[in-house]
Amino acid sequence: MPRRTHKRKKVTRQHGRKMGTHGTGARKNKRHSGHHGGKGMAGTGKRADHKKTLINKLYGHGYFGKQGITSKKTQKDKSKKINFNSIVNNLGSLIKQGKAKKTTKGYDINLEKDILLGNKQIIKIKEKLTIKIKNASKKVIEELKKEGHEVQLISNSVKNSKKEE
Repeated sequence: MPRRTHKRKKVTRQHGRKMGTHGTGARKNKRHSGHHGGKGMAGTGKRADHKKTLINKLYGHGYFGKQGITSKKTQKDKSKKINFNSIVNNLGSLIKQGKAKKTTKGYDINLEKDILLGNKQIIKIKEKLTIKIKNASKKVIEELKKEGHEVQLISNSVKNSKKEE
């Protein structure tokens, strides 16, 4: 029997009837993953119960299923809550930040994005404060007026101007 001078390459011999399996039979035989359906995250699609225990062990029980909804209409209140006592204690830093100015009557404090809250005891100071603020609790406004301070609510003036038009 004569020797072959040209031998076909292994790749062309293992086409496997044009299926791309290179002579290994079914495609799953080449994965080297046993019964897991593939390497890595393969097979974690719609009906992925056969890998559920593995995924839950790796990523926790919140991996599959819906994760809840958030309403687009509700927005979190991002305004900063501030106590009157902390305003008095940090008056120097407010002046450096440009949120407060010293005037002949006392101090003008501009905290347009904040909400004013009060402690049980309000610190008494000699200077009179004029505070422009987004919102404040009723109790704090009453107590500050008793002390001679002035609180100007910005949010109410905006709402009233829209109603008048």
